[in-house]
Amino acid sequence: KVVQVSREIDAGRQVVDLALPCVLAADLRLNTPRFVSLPNIMKARKVKIETKDLKSFGVDTTPRLETVKVETPPVRKAGIVVKDVDELIDKLKNEAKVI
Repeated sequence: KVVQVSREIDAGRQVVDLALPCVLAADLRLNTPRFVSLPNIMKARKVKIETKDLKSFGVDTTPRLETVKVETPPVRKAGIVVKDVDELIDKLKNEAKVI
């Protein structure tokens, strides 16, 4: 199995055949949007969209997960406002003991 990719080099583009499995990287210009013209937008408005029932695809939609318990998280204490950096450092050293 082989994949054919192109890469940018100083002289332009180079086409390379790689054996699978391989690692590829994508570039910013991979997803270049195309702009739709007004006549095509008007044509698309007239097209009917066919809807199908999910059962017609033969998909099993029975739930496979069971919700055991739902709880609200514990209420946190309100924070404190410090007046300056010195007070913040003092609280971090003495009360929280993280410094």
